[in-house]
Amino acid sequence: MTLALMLAGSIAGCDREKAGGEQPAPGQANVSDAQAQGEGVERFAHQVVREHKGKAAPDAAFQGPDDAPATLAAFRGKPLLVNLWATWCAPCVAEMPTLDKLAAARADTLTVLAVAQDRQGAAIVDPWFQKAGLSTLQPYIDPENGLLIAYNSALPTTVLYDAEGREVWRVVGAIDWQGAEAKALLAEAGL
Repeated sequence: MTLALMLAGSIAGCDREKAGGEQPAPGQANVSDAQAQGEGVERFAHQVVREHKGKAAPDAAFQGPDDAPATLAAFRGKPLLVNLWATWCAPCVAEMPTLDKLAAARADTLTVLAVAQDRQGAAIVDPWFQKAGLSTLQPYIDPENGLLIAYNSALPTTVLYDAEGREVWRVVGAIDWQGAEAKALLAEAGL
């Protein structure tokens, strides 16, 4: 593992889901009212990683909101922002409202996927989405963590792909997707 990824993993704050009873039970959402409103994202650090620029999107399968199998290749033709997150990851939860606003504001030019890495799948993710009140993002699920393994990263990790499915950059850790830094990153990619 590269030094940058090791550092990024320590910045992100969440690694893999813990075994045992440390996660919320199915039907309970690990989200405070403040986090559901997007408050607190600035408490978390992040790092922009560019060493994978030009690399093709992984072919790992995950589940769409309709439980149908999905891959990143199905979203080619338009820039794609893929956010890996989990209900048990505080930085992930904190950035989700800002990511939802980004998805709504850029729907014409950018596809935004939030792919949950929760092992319990829809049993935990769907109630979290309902409680958080997200208006644009849909609950994609990767309970086998195939994308997280392919990225060799920690949570949250967000990767921008160009319309041909090549990586532009990734952000490891939570970022305010409504903030100046995120806007500059998107502008750098012509978005």
